[in-house]
Amino acid sequence: MPSALVILAEGAEEMEVVISVDVLRRAGIEVTMAGLDGVKPVLCSRDVKLVPDKSLADALKAGPYEAIVCPGGNKGSQNLCGSAVVGEALKEQEKAGRIVAAVCAGPTAFLAHNIAKGKKMTSHPGVKDKMKGYCNYLEERVVVDGKVITSRGPGTCFEFALAIVEQIQGKEKAQSMIAPMLVKM
Repeated sequence: MPSALVILAEGAEEMEVVISVDVLRRAGIEVTMAGLDGVKPVLCSRDVKLVPDKSLADALKAGPYEAIVCPGGNKGSQNLCGSAVVGEALKEQEKAGRIVAAVCAGPTAFLAHNIAKGKKMTSHPGVKDKMKGYCNYLEERVVVDGKVITSRGPGTCFEFALAIVEQIQGKEKAQSMIAPMLVKM
């Protein structure tokens, strides 16, 4: 079964975490929601607590994954940027030619860890200025450049997750999920 790792850090944008996890699981992808700081419940940006499936350290031992997903949220993305473990995981993922995906402020983790430099990317408008000199910045809802997938924010998460599904399971699978979820594309 194909697999994906979603990194859950304190301050993450909960919609970006939950929508990504849900859509990928609906597509038949085994998703591990990994806690950056262990397995304790994680307080997200809007005071919703999410419980990781396992710690990031344990999840990485169970890899590799077809995709590693970095949700945004200002504080959440700062925590991803500051983690050497996240940096090593992203570097290994990119080196192996597997998917790295980030939404909202999450792409700043790519910048912080020198991932996907020069690729086409997007992000939340609030971090656009940070990203512009690092990548080929586009203001599209979702940007796919090879194995790099980025998106703008909570309102683009269904499209973001479906882009990941398309990369892993194919376009037909991604398209088949739109109508049952009542997603407007």
